[in-house]
Amino acid sequence: MTEALTSPQNTSTQGPISTLLHENVYRIVMRRPERMNSLSREMMQALSTALDEAAADPEVRVILLGAEGKVFCAGHDLKELTAARASEDNGAAFFKETFDQCAALMQKIVTLPKPVIAVVTGVATAAGCQLVASCDLALATDTATFCTPGVNIGLFCSTPMVALSRNVSRKQAMEMLLTGESIDASTAKEFGLINRIIPKDYLEVVVQKYASTIAAKSAHTVKIGKEAFYHQLDMPLDEAYRYASQVMTENMLAQDAEEGINAFFQKRAPEWQNR
Repeated sequence: MTEALTSPQNTSTQGPISTLLHENVYRIVMRRPERMNSLSREMMQALSTALDEAAADPEVRVILLGAEGKVFCAGHDLKELTAARASEDNGAAFFKETFDQCAALMQKIVTLPKPVIAVVTGVATAAGCQLVASCDLALATDTATFCTPGVNIGLFCSTPMVALSRNVSRKQAMEMLLTGESIDASTAKEFGLINRIIPKDYLEVVVQKYASTIAAKSAHTVKIGKEAFYHQLDMPLDEAYRYASQVMTENMLAQDAEEGINAFFQKRAPEWQNR
């Protein structure tokens, strides 16, 4: 994903991932294709650290999450989990720590003050599908596939279910969870799991334009909007409107709202101060 970019502002390699900052767009790339970019404890820690760094960096406006290889992410590292069975508790403590760590990572993506966009160029399965569903937006090539196949090996995808069921309808989520069958990119878009399907040859250009469009907005406004979006989802309708009205009032008092409205009337590009 990173090779096509030029003049990066900052690049680094952190264990199983690499990161790159270019024109306010921060790319995180999972780089363990030989392990199908599985969510090992190391991979999840690296992702969490990179997200924290992106959140703290004022230059970062949008985060892209992608992967090298034919598999975007195969979910949890089953070899790592199986090895833990050798412990006295048959792996119980390790299993809980792993799933808790994964839950924390997924929640971090949702609560991060900046948009996170999944860029899926291969297979996203189990917790890998959960990772896609947890991102604010998702772009995929026309060859990408998605599934929650845990039921096939006696391990129901209960944690992936949380993110999945909050993105697609109940019956569609249950279909994926109960059958364990793969769906193609077209079906994933129909279900609401991804936003757009992009031909692989045009992926780099479209993704960069897509991210740059969002990065050009006021970072302060985007932060307000993302937080409000997730906060109001489970509220009763009347409570959601009261909350959203208060958010809009506070947003109107922000400097960027005043600047944006003035720029609109004056037919010029706004100059964001991000406050």
